Amino acid sequence: MTGRTRTSLASARDLVDRIARQSPARLALVAFAAVIGLFTVLLMLPGTTTTGHRPALVTALFTATSAVSVTGLTVVPTGEYWSVVGHVVLLLGMKVGGLGVMTLASILGLAVSRRIGLTQKLMAATEVKTNRLGEVGSLIRVVIVTSTSLEIILALLLTPRFLVLRESTGEAFWHAIFYSVSAFNNAGFVPTAEGLLPHAGDWLLLTPIILGVFVGSLGFPVILNVYRKRHRLSRLSLHSKLTLLTSGALVAVGGVLFLLTEWSNAATIGGMSTSGKLLTGLTMGVMPRSGGLSTFDMAHASESTWLITDAMMFVGGGSASTAGGIKVTTLAVMLLAILAEARGDRDVEAFGRRIPRATLRLAVAVFFIGATTVLIASLLLLRISGESLDRVLFEVISAFGTVGLSTGLTPELPDAGKYVLTALMFIGRTGTMTLAAALAIRDRRRVIRLPEERPIIG
Repeated sequence: MTGRTRTSLASARDLVDRIARQSPARLALVAFAAVIGLFTVLLMLPGTTTTGHRPALVTALFTATSAVSVTGLTVVPTGEYWSVVGHVVLLLGMKVGGLGVMTLASILGLAVSRRIGLTQKLMAATEVKTNRLGEVGSLIRVVIVTSTSLEIILALLLTPRFLVLRESTGEAFWHAIFYSVSAFNNAGFVPTAEGLLPHAGDWLLLTPIILGVFVGSLGFPVILNVYRKRHRLSRLSLHSKLTLLTSGALVAVGGVLFLLTEWSNAATIGGMSTSGKLLTGLTMGVMPRSGGLSTFDMAHASESTWLITDAMMFVGGGSASTAGGIKVTTLAVMLLAILAEARGDRDVEAFGRRIPRATLRLAVAVFFIGATTVLIASLLLLRISGESLDRVLFEVISAFGTVGLSTGLTPELPDAGKYVLTALMFIGRTGTMTLAAALAIRDRRRVIRLPEERPIIG
């Protein structure tokens, strides 16, 4: 390596360090976009499709973004269009997207230098959601151990079931690995043309997948906290309690509402046994919060079910998880604030703790910007596609929440519409996360405070 090359590398490293210290979230966005670009190129290489022809740029870009953002929306049938090589690329994309780009960079740095530098900690902190840099190393280790261990366990549980379903050993093993990675990372991709539709009433196959999606949606900080306090769960952090309680409530409410709206719908679950209906209800209590896997054709569901699913997808999962949406803690804080206002309480409280006003302001900001993003994207897609609002809104929220459920509209969209959803998946995976990280560290201090006066509300 020449002296000039060393100087250039050192300058580039200094620039990255400076950007990371000033705005880790901004650098995370750039890195995330670069990873999507890399997987787009990989999908356009020869041999990634079953036809032997290279995919169109919009197809490769959309699919790469969907995989890295762990969404699961597709413009071509995954099981039929992509070859084994293409499936491997998608699997790697889901894994990288689930771990997080900055987390993966920190893992690589740890493997090479056996320590995590300040810059890597700053970048990884934007993904693992912690303000304590000393916790970053522990959280990254939890990410590695938890994600890999659970994926292996899921694969081991699924392999025998696929063998019982008369798949060859190679097929059973491959499908088990693919579904385990897709489930835990809330990615929503399936390796076969039929997906899970033929297994709608199979409790032995679907139960591990449902559990994998649910655990993946909780978030790594919650998993670490539960592991540390496993002998005294009453001492879990407020964040963990809110995430677990709200997630459980959403699963129950979502599942019950789905059963109420679809119980007699012959086009979806009306012809299933009671056991199959209950399993599908449980599935639909979990999957709309970012899992994206389905055991029936969502295009045939009622408009009431679409609306309920829209709400579930918009909320999403836990912070620093593989799920998208505005996050369950955002919803929990806003509901607690409404309850406090109704009671006339001065403070917002939960589990013996007072929630700071800054956290409430941040929750309102995340909710409002998320809703505004969905509104703007819906207007654009309505203009581009000419489709009805219910179908457009479903696809938009599915992309923003990185869910992957679809009414079948996405493959029918013109290229302009596909690019809109591509941008929305990118924003959904990084936007609210970046916003929260950027706003959380802003503390504008003023020497003079203006006089207080209340406007009329309501």
